[in-house]
Amino acid sequence: MLEGLCRPTTIFFDFGGVLAEEGFRAALLAIARETGRDPDVLEPLAYEMAWSTGFVVGGCDEAGFWRAFREATGITADDAWLTETVLSRFTLRPRMFALADAARAAGIRTAILSDQTEWLGRLDARHGIFSHFDAVFNSYHHGVSKRDAAFFELALAAMGAKAETSLFIDDAPRNVELAASLGFSTILYRDEAGFFRDFADVCPTLGVPRV
Repeated sequence: MLEGLCRPTTIFFDFGGVLAEEGFRAALLAIARETGRDPDVLEPLAYEMAWSTGFVVGGCDEAGFWRAFREATGITADDAWLTETVLSRFTLRPRMFALADAARAAGIRTAILSDQTEWLGRLDARHGIFSHFDAVFNSYHHGVSKRDAAFFELALAAMGAKAETSLFIDDAPRNVELAASLGFSTILYRDEAGFFRDFADVCPTLGVPRV
């Protein structure tokens, strides 16, 4: 057991932007190119709609989101094409999954804490994502997001963990700042090399996984 040599006893990983490339953003750029739209207009509009429709917290389903998206943008592509454009661009990062596996092998509990939609379950069906973690907290199913301290508190309670002995990893500065204010150790993911340098300061015993 290496747990005593690693400060966190629980690690919470964001999904898009940490465990995988941010597929929604990449898809919006592809959709903009395909439909002749300005990506600098389409991307922020789609992100705002994901929140305003309630899609991120389960307020509507995929069909409802794409319907609103078509109405707002005039894009006529069908749900199947739009969804596959998103799902196919969530490219998993193998070293991050290897890290999650190494942490569990060392007795450290791991979880996904993500502002995701029903798409996360579909990605799991394709890639077997959830099997690498002790728990998955998806805003779509919990009705609350990382914009709210309650989501962090819910995840801690479910894991039987404390913020002071937990590490939170995310690529969004706002989420990292909120977690830090709650007592978490945090790492802001910018790129893989920088992340593993930061992680080595928190948990040197796990090292850099090879894949």
